[in-house]
Amino acid sequence: MPKKSEVKIIFESIKDMPPLAVSLYTMDYNKTGSWRNVRPIIDYDKCTYCTICWKFCPEPSIDLEKIEVDGKEKFKPIINYKYCKGCGICWTECPVDAIYTEEESE
Repeated sequence: MPKKSEVKIIFESIKDMPPLAVSLYTMDYNKTGSWRNVRPIIDYDKCTYCTICWKFCPEPSIDLEKIEVDGKEKFKPIINYKYCKGCGICWTECPVDAIYTEEESE
């Protein structure tokens, strides 16, 4: 007998599926910044513009702005606080500790 985790579930139609927690709108309508209790802040004096924070961010909350640094094209990460949940991934993954947090104020 297969283990429970190995059992393949097949639904005959979409009507047979259980309710799912999915969004009915684009992220433009689902601004999740109000969930945050800490606010990440980028220290651009330390930032090397590696964009690792942007790559690991699970939400569309880090935008990239094209800039020139020492004659080279780089991308400056800018946190969009309308969508940032304060999950901590950006400051955990930053290789140069250029992202710190402050407690969110009302």
